[in-house]
Amino acid sequence: MQELPVNVGILSAPEIHFQLNGPYACHGKDREATGKQSVSLEEDRMLWKGKKYEELLFVPKDEQATFSIEDVTIGVHFHWERKETQLFGGSLKLIIEGDRIVAVNTLPVETYLTSVISSEMNATSSVEFLKAHAIISRSWLIAQIEKKNKTEKQELKALSLRQTDETHIRWYDREDHMHYDVCADDHCQRYQGMTKASNPNVVEAVRATRGMVLVSGNEICDARFSKCCGGITEEFSCAWEDRSYPYLSAVYDGKEQCRLPDLTEEREAERWIRSSPEAFCHTNDRKVLSQVLNNYDQETNDFYRWKIRYAQAELSTLIKDKSGIDFGAILDLIPTARGKSGRLWKLKIVGEKKTLVVGKELEIRRILSPTHLFSSAFVVEKEQITDGIPEGFLLIGAGWGHGVGLCQIGAAMMGEQGCTFDRILSHYYKKAEIKCLYE
Repeated sequence: MQELPVNVGILSAPEIHFQLNGPYACHGKDREATGKQSVSLEEDRMLWKGKKYEELLFVPKDEQATFSIEDVTIGVHFHWERKETQLFGGSLKLIIEGDRIVAVNTLPVETYLTSVISSEMNATSSVEFLKAHAIISRSWLIAQIEKKNKTEKQELKALSLRQTDETHIRWYDREDHMHYDVCADDHCQRYQGMTKASNPNVVEAVRATRGMVLVSGNEICDARFSKCCGGITEEFSCAWEDRSYPYLSAVYDGKEQCRLPDLTEEREAERWIRSSPEAFCHTNDRKVLSQVLNNYDQETNDFYRWKIRYAQAELSTLIKDKSGIDFGAILDLIPTARGKSGRLWKLKIVGEKKTLVVGKELEIRRILSPTHLFSSAFVVEKEQITDGIPEGFLLIGAGWGHGVGLCQIGAAMMGEQGCTFDRILSHYYKKAEIKCLYE
């Protein structure tokens, strides 16, 4: 197997402004473009330099040529969402999806990974942690490319939503990306181009692990990861489709493996979430956190255990806005099904006008927050109930993210404590092996 190219969706907008920092061949080898550019949507075509196109491709004539795109959104729907001008290498393709233009960056996998590792966490992390992350990011990416090549769009869409009058179960994977391999934000893996790809430690980590992936049997591992598991990692089916992977099992995030509490049982989950057990990711070490978390991620505090309070009017309005359903006053939030990390994948919302069971974990987090709730591992306290209607709700939670696979903060702590990359990987991905696909 040879190194693959990867197509990354960077930006979707009715109009895109970008700059070619060097000579690029465009729409045929004989046409050259450079400097500031602007593309807008006119009816069902792209308007560029007075002419209309169905698709535009800009290929660098010089390997050192770069391009920059304005107003790229990072942290989509998160509390620190913002726009940046970002710099990229490789080719730029502009395509039409519905009523928007999509900018797609095509580049080699290994070049892409150098940016991803730097974009996902601070590049001053330990080299062993960076090596481990390079391997799982490469594994996940190639697994997604293979999945995309095998599965049709309509099949994926049918899989990702199950809805009745009583239930709304939805999950978000890469099924929205049929015209490119992955997007550039947390929905897939953070990719911020050359803006985040200059640290020598990351370059060395990617070079040292070139072509290495995790495998289980004959398959490349769909190696998921999140910021903070909260003490126990979650199984794949809690967040995505109803299937199991032997390497994505529940793991205690500590030095010595122990018998896990049954967090699918409500009493045990409540005890766990209200406590603060020792774990690799249970840390306030600012040195380590500054290595793992970029500046905007460090705006988040208390991610291992957290609390959020909603007044009745605030919560009922929020749920209506995010779900599109008028529940009336919210009477209760009832846990219906939890995964092995204590994360809810079914939650019953009881309102005066409507009762509905929602899931999976990200849909619960999306409906209960203006951005995204830190995680779905939470317990609920109703406050000051009058005539059966709570005046407020307190959510007490654990962890940050879906919790499946590698816990970034926990793995960073392992690296800081001297663990090698293969030890880190064997901790989070049981029954997986490292294999080199290409050199």
